[in-house]
Amino acid sequence: MQIDQIQEALREQGADAWLFYDHHHRDPIAYTILGLPEHSHVTRRWYYLIPAQGEAKKLVHRIETARLDTLPGAKTEYSSWQELEAGLQAMLAPHQTIAMQYSPRNAIMYVSMLDAGTMEVLRELGKTIVSSANLVSRFEAVLTEEQIVSHYAAQKAIDAILEDGFREIGRRVRAGQSKVTEYDMVKWFNEAMQREGLVWENGPNVSVNENAADSHYEPKADSSREIRRGDFVLIDIWAKQNHPGACYYDITWTGVVDREPTEKEQKVFETVRDARDAAVRTVSEAFAQQRPIAGWQADDASRKVIVDAGFGKYFTHRTGHNISSTLHGNGANLDNLETHDERLILPNTCFSVEPGIYLDPFGVRSELNMITTPGKAVSTGRVQQELVRI
Repeated sequence: MQIDQIQEALREQGADAWLFYDHHHRDPIAYTILGLPEHSHVTRRWYYLIPAQGEAKKLVHRIETARLDTLPGAKTEYSSWQELEAGLQAMLAPHQTIAMQYSPRNAIMYVSMLDAGTMEVLRELGKTIVSSANLVSRFEAVLTEEQIVSHYAAQKAIDAILEDGFREIGRRVRAGQSKVTEYDMVKWFNEAMQREGLVWENGPNVSVNENAADSHYEPKADSSREIRRGDFVLIDIWAKQNHPGACYYDITWTGVVDREPTEKEQKVFETVRDARDAAVRTVSEAFAQQRPIAGWQADDASRKVIVDAGFGKYFTHRTGHNISSTLHGNGANLDNLETHDERLILPNTCFSVEPGIYLDPFGVRSELNMITTPGKAVSTGRVQQELVRI
């Protein structure tokens, strides 16, 4: 944690202070931003205030007085609830506008950690509480140069593995010696990624026909479907290098086995592809023009293409999610469906662009990743332009 950078960000956003508060690890964001141990024993409430100007302050319980000792700032202790409220009042006295892990109307639930009771106490003290959502993005989602390098390393490995995986499906199906299932290919991808020294959360996902219409389908050993000639196949694969802070790479491609696509499959794929490219273009143009852009705006650009093509009700999720050392990071998502994400897409962040259309017989999702830098936003890795002929 670098307090001077946080204070600079507070001044830029017009907030007087950022108040971190936790009890029983209810706010994991506080621990990552402040650099506190994620598994420490926390049974009493603690508060940590970083003002836009001046010295940080701590408020801790007397039986857990050392809980914030790794952080700079003056410490006040409490035992009773009366002391706690008096301590909060004194701590916050010089400040009016306080940023916290709060989102009005829970619009961005990813940062909405502040409980209603604590909000009531703070409002009774006359404080104005504003969302820390963009602050969290700045200190959680912005990547270092090393993290960006790690993303491209994972990209290189996974792009090659996916290409080999499509060939392996075709080889096994055409060999005809024994059946190959979705789960068989999940195991194949797992082994291929392990050989490359990658790590990942769950998955990957190999889905056939109607299973591809379930955007969170997970093949199981005892229930996965056999892959045959004529099938429609979706593969969603993600991983990162095996070292602290490494950034994920996450993509989805689709294809057909031993045949040409039907007219309907081709139309759906082209619509999804064009929707993906509309979001990419919207973000790229905004960065090239140095114009601020929020996550919801990129979602709108993508969704419009699908709605205009008559498939709006079949696009059932956001257009993309932030990516960092966790697969779903704490930066802006491309979302104006599940949430109205007003967080800005910041330079040096990574996110997916993955619109989809999910019909009963099959589903199409086309996912790529983007990385932004000052004045520029680019797609990373190979970009699918047509259905794979497996």
